[in-house]
Amino acid sequence: MASIFDTISAAAFRAGIRSRTPKSEEWFASKVKELSIPSRSKLLKDDALEKRNKVLVGDMVMYFYDPKTKDTLPYYDKFPLTIVVGPAPGGFYGLNLHYVNPVARARLLNELFKLAPKELKPDSRLARLRYDMLQGVKKYKEYEPCFKRYLMPNVKSQMSRVPMTDWETAIYLPIQQFKKKSSRSVWADSRKVYQGGK
Repeated sequence: MASIFDTISAAAFRAGIRSRTPKSEEWFASKVKELSIPSRSKLLKDDALEKRNKVLVGDMVMYFYDPKTKDTLPYYDKFPLTIVVGPAPGGFYGLNLHYVNPVARARLLNELFKLAPKELKPDSRLARLRYDMLQGVKKYKEYEPCFKRYLMPNVKSQMSRVPMTDWETAIYLPIQQFKKKSSRSVWADSRKVYQGGK
C-alpha cells in the first residue's frame, strides 16, 4: 500500500515547502483535502508508521480505543492521535490532538517542537516532554482539553507510531472519530476551555 505520509512528504519537497511555517500550515491543510485518505484500519498499517506494543514518552501514536467510562462521558474519540506524556496506572497519559481543531494543533505542535532535537529524524521524539512542565507553562493553553488518561486494556488495536518527521502531516488528517458529538462541537467546547470561557 502506498504511504499517505510518503505521498504528502514527496509533494511538499517538490513544492519547496519548509516544515512548520505559515506557508506549510496552509499547504498541508489544502493538500490533505485533495487526497483520498485511507480508512483508519488501513492507515494503522501505513508503511511509514512503526507498529508498537508499548509507548514511550514523547512519541506520537494512533490506535483504536474503547473508553472504560464511555457511557458517562459527554463524548470521546475512538481513534486518538496522541503524544505520550507519561505513564499512568494501567496505561499512560497523553495529549490527544484531535480535541482541538487543526489550526490549534499546529500552534501547539510549533511550541512542542521547541523541545525537539535540532536535527529531526524519523526516530526522534519529545523525550523532554513532561506533564508537570506543561502544566506550569501558560503558553500551552491549547493542550488542556487534549490531556487524557488511556488504559492499555482498552486499546483495541496495535499502536502505530508516527515518525516525528511526519507529525505535520498527521495533525491535518481528518481521522478523528468522535462519538456523541461532532468534531466541530468538540472543538468549540475545547476552544472555550483554552480561551477562558470566551
